[in-house]
Amino acid sequence: MMATLYALLGLALVVAVLGIINTLALSVVERRQEIGMLRAIGTSRAQLRRTIYLESTYIAVFGALLGVVLGLAIGLPLVHALKHWGIDSLSVPWSLIVITLVGSAVVGVIAALWPAISAARTKPLEAITE
Repeated sequence: MMATLYALLGLALVVAVLGIINTLALSVVERRQEIGMLRAIGTSRAQLRRTIYLESTYIAVFGALLGVVLGLAIGLPLVHALKHWGIDSLSVPWSLIVITLVGSAVVGVIAALWPAISAARTKPLEAITE
């Protein structure tokens, strides 16, 4: 049973990473003129990549925090409802939650690699004239 749950968790993580990549890629395409303008006024490629990495990390960590809060919000009433069947205490694995939050930050940076490189390669004059 646990192997099945971990497999489903792994599948959810793959979908989440693909969602972050898709969101950032669309963001880069939609903000092409803005990126070109930033490059034209002196933003370096490294600064632009760092901005995309931070944006991705914020998305990933916010999603993980929202999952933790919702999990606790659903878990508390569920434990209360299952008191009759012998489940009377809530066990929160704080170390696993911290590891998951750190992992989500790492995954956020990894998911941003391709969109950030794509944004950094934007030629300023071509992007502004579109």
